[in-house]
Amino acid sequence: MTQAPQHTPYTTNNVGIPVESDEHSLTVGADGPILLQDHYLIEKMAQFNRERVPERVVHAKGSGAYGFFEVTNDISQFTRADLFQPGKRTELLARFSTVAGEQGSPDTWRDPRGFALKFYTEQGNYDLVGNNTPVFFVRDTIKFQDFIRSQKRHPATGLRSNDMQWDFWTLSPESAHQVTWLMGDRGIPKTYRHMNGYGSHTYMWINGAGERFWVKYHFKTDQGIECLTQAEADELAGSDGDKHRRDLHESIESGNAPSWSLKVQIMPFEDAADYRFNPFDLTKVWPHGDYPLIDVGRMTLNRNPDDYFVHIEQAAFEPSNLVPGIGPSPDKMLLGRLFSYPDTHRYRIGPNYAQLPPNRPHSQVNSYAKDGPMRYEASNTARPYAPNSYGGPAADYARFGDPASWQTAGELVREATKSHREDDDFGQAGTMVREVLDDPARDRLVSNVTGHLKTDVSRSVLDRALRYWQHVDKELGDRIAAGFE
Repeated sequence: MTQAPQHTPYTTNNVGIPVESDEHSLTVGADGPILLQDHYLIEKMAQFNRERVPERVVHAKGSGAYGFFEVTNDISQFTRADLFQPGKRTELLARFSTVAGEQGSPDTWRDPRGFALKFYTEQGNYDLVGNNTPVFFVRDTIKFQDFIRSQKRHPATGLRSNDMQWDFWTLSPESAHQVTWLMGDRGIPKTYRHMNGYGSHTYMWINGAGERFWVKYHFKTDQGIECLTQAEADELAGSDGDKHRRDLHESIESGNAPSWSLKVQIMPFEDAADYRFNPFDLTKVWPHGDYPLIDVGRMTLNRNPDDYFVHIEQAAFEPSNLVPGIGPSPDKMLLGRLFSYPDTHRYRIGPNYAQLPPNRPHSQVNSYAKDGPMRYEASNTARPYAPNSYGGPAADYARFGDPASWQTAGELVREATKSHREDDDFGQAGTMVREVLDDPARDRLVSNVTGHLKTDVSRSVLDRALRYWQHVDKELGDRIAAGFE
């Protein structure tokens, strides 16, 4: 038998018992049958059969790293959240991802990128779950599942289908703003380091005096915005499908820590009621001329995880993780996500996912949660119920009862708001085309859209797509239509 070199750690099974061999099963003679009592062999096979958890339905392919966030400007007049107080430094975990592709998909497909952050604050984990775009395809969470299925593979062929994508987009005109982003230059970032990140949703901030504000988050890359052309992305998809994952890991490993500067837009609470756009509509932005960017601080990623599965695959981000000083808004997409994200974690990695290393808070946990599969930390309460007279924790409304709420009234309806004077589906997309993009960027947008529409798109959907772009901008739409004459 092979003997391990002196000072080399010896192999054990999962409970620390030394293993006799890494190479040979227990058999009846050298050529005989394998014996069932070879418990280490059984353990290895059974563990292997179960070593994959279900991949994420959305954002399956991703990368991540640890780092910290440091406040460089005093914004305490807007929020009392611990992590945003002057000079505060907070450890964090970041995960970047593509949206529609599965685990093995190329990093360079044309797709939005997820931008998820977990801040380990002194008052629990704060999760900010956004994208590399400030808007999204739909404004109501009831359409989210349908949108994602339209971006996935065709159920009959198992192939991705441009026809399904354009069919959904053109029947959902609120998608126009996000589709313009997606088909433009920023639809394929050069690396995760060279893209911005956005909270996308509107959130509520509450200051020490109980005053409420609406806020939007903008993480501006300090590396500068850089993007890939469609041709460059296609080449990388075949030659290095893990380009973005590799780049992030190697940059941090070499000491080239990427960073992002956080800026926020602040809207006074009362402004929302009669603002010209619905400020809680995820398909809209707040123009910076109305609400300028305010500096907050800097996020730096400086530590790669020592095990990808443990720290990134098992990471669970959820917008319902809101610490004191931060609350939700009436954004219908956000409110639906408050339920959806923790629910999918309970299915994918179990009901005790908060005890896994990337999700475990750095602050004390005084929870009455107990038992369930894979639980390995007992509740630190004297009795597993509240209230109790044995010293168990008690909620402290006086300290943490933030007024993270808003008034609402009306009949129960299923419809979008119509109370904001400049609300429409194509207006901001058209403004982006005419006032944000320059001539070369508009040329590339036309090329990207035309090329995408020429692959696997039925005539009826194509005709609708051409009208869709003419609603965005008549001149741009005519140029796209000319590619099909």
